[in-house]
Amino acid sequence: MATLQKEERKFELDQDGYLRDIDGWSVNFVEQYAAKEGIKELNADHWKLIAAIRFSYEKNGTAPLCRDILNETGFTKQAVYEMFPAGGHKAPISWQACRNRRNANVHWA
Repeated sequence: MATLQKEERKFELDQDGYLRDIDGWSVNFVEQYAAKEGIKELNADHWKLIAAIRFSYEKNGTAPLCRDILNETGFTKQAVYEMFPAGGHKAPISWQACRNRRNANVHWA
């Protein structure tokens, strides 16, 4: 019988908590970051938000605007804060390594 083992991989972060090598982004990175932030298990809503941010980044080459992601996913600002209590608005953006938008750290408005 075959077995699968999830290997822990080391990811280098900068002083603000962003992934240094964006090409190193993976589901494994997101799961490790979640554990670091105290989120034991990512649910469907977490993954919906994470996927929307990631797809937007891959399509446009820059971090998405908060309002665009809220509109696309249908989440409220409060729902995002409840999903990511330790990082609030910054967590799902930094988990995607989307640092290159001048206002990537703006509040979810």
